[in-house]
This record gives sequence, C-alpha cells and structure tokens, in this order.
Amino acid sequence: MIYSMTGFAAVQRELPEGTLNLELRAVNHRYLDLTVRLPEELRAHEGALRERIAGKITRGKVECRVGFNAQAASAAQLVLNQALLQQLVAVVGQAKALVPDGGDVRLGELLRWPGVLSQVAPGGEALGEAALQLLDAAIAELGASRSREGDKLKAHLLERIAGMEAIVAAVKPRVPELVAEYEERMKARFLEALGTQEDDRVRQEIVVFAQKIDVDEELSRLGAHFSEIRRILDKGGAVGKRLDFLMQELNREANTLGSKSVSVDTSRASIELKVLIEQMREQIQNIE
Repeated sequence: MIYSMTGFAAVQRELPEGTLNLELRAVNHRYLDLTVRLPEELRAHEGALRERIAGKITRGKVECRVGFNAQAASAAQLVLNQALLQQLVAVVGQAKALVPDGGDVRLGELLRWPGVLSQVAPGGEALGEAALQLLDAAIAELGASRSREGDKLKAHLLERIAGMEAIVAAVKPRVPELVAEYEERMKARFLEALGTQEDDRVRQEIVVFAQKIDVDEELSRLGAHFSEIRRILDKGGAVGKRLDFLMQELNREANTLGSKSVSVDTSRASIELKVLIEQMREQIQNIE
C-alpha cells in the first residue's frame, strides 16, 4: 500500500471518569515531526503515547491532541492526610497544656493547614491505558485515510508514467533516422567549409558528432526508471524517499535528452517529460 502523509482522525470514548477524545492530524514532512498536546491528567503518559505513534508512522508532521472532560462526580477529589492531622492535634494538645488560656483551635483551622487536604485529579494507569487504546483506534482511522489518499496519489503517478512511456515510445524509433539526417547535414557543412571532397577525416568528425547526439542510451535509461517506479509503487510501504530520488534521475535524463537534441521532436519530448516529472515530484512530496 502507498500511504499519503496527509490525513486526519478523531475518536472519542466515554469512561466512568469522564469523556476522553483524541485527534490526529498529519501533513507532509521530510522526517517524523511529532507534537503531543495532553491534559494534566495524562502528562505522565506522554512518553508511551509518543512511542506508540512513532512505531506506526515513519514520516510526516503529526500532531496528537488529547482532551479529557471529567465527570462532576469524579472530578478532583479531596484526600485527607490523616497522619499530618494527628500530628497537628497532638501539637495543639501540647500547646494547650502549656498555655491553658490560649483559646481553642477549631477543626476548620486545622484542615486549612498546608498538606492536610489535597486534591487528586482522575487519572492514573487506567486513564493512561484508555488513552493508548483510543490512540490505536485513531492511528487505524488515520491509516485508512492516508491509504485512500495514497491510492489516489498512486493512480496519479501511474498516469504520468504512462504519459512519459508514450513520449519515449514515440521518439525512440525515430532516433536512427534523426542521427542519419544530422550526419548528412554535418557532412554537407564540412565539405562546404573545407572546400574539398569527402575524406576520412571528415567521416571521423561526423561519426564523433553523431555519437554525441545519439539519445538512445538516455531513452533506455528512462524506460528502466519507469519500470523501477512501477515496481516500487506495486511493492508499497514507505517509498517516498526512493521515489524522490528517482525523480532526480528522470530529470537528469530528460535534461540530457534536451541538451543533445538536434530536432524539434526530441526537444519537445524533453520539455514534455520535464513537465510530467515536475507534476510527479509535487505529488511524491506527500508520500510517506
């Protein structure tokens, strides 16, 4: 399968503690650039969430956003530090014995002492495990979205490959004819410039020039690259970098074809090839 680096997924789950929701957004990027935004209840689980995403997604700028809305009944709960309260009661008793007329200490004052009461927000391992399960569902949904987009990209690339194969197929049979025509033109120019009859030196010069403008090798290499691109697309997986490299190779051959051109046909073929290559390159930037 071919995967696009662009996709979106949103999932939600109702828990006894509250509502957990998670979003994954992905766009193209050269490497994996991961941003994770979490509520305070899940801060301790950031490492596990990052590891899970990195194990499934290899390239792209990915943003994971998790939200948690606690139920009123399970919102932050007060916890009594009994040991500290007992110590305070003992200290108050000792102080009362030393200063009998010092007045009484009310319970409310003791409860306001730092550390006697604390708030515990919902969370812990259960919420972290629920977040990981929700993340797996989001990754699956994101993968399906990226796969659908990848199928479209693959079809686009195959269409361009077919167009380039048609260009090469139209030009290649004409190469011997174009070289022969060029040889005749060069021969006439040499003889006119030298003012002499044809000799071995003229023939040798013509052969050298004819070899320089023969583009059969470039056309053959283009065909080999087309086959390799088809093979890579059929194989699937994380192929974006490999395809990007092949675009450079295709562009190099198309440029050489243009620089060697001695006819309108090969010049036009070079331009048309480069247009299709650029269209492919733009789309390949979105492939994982």
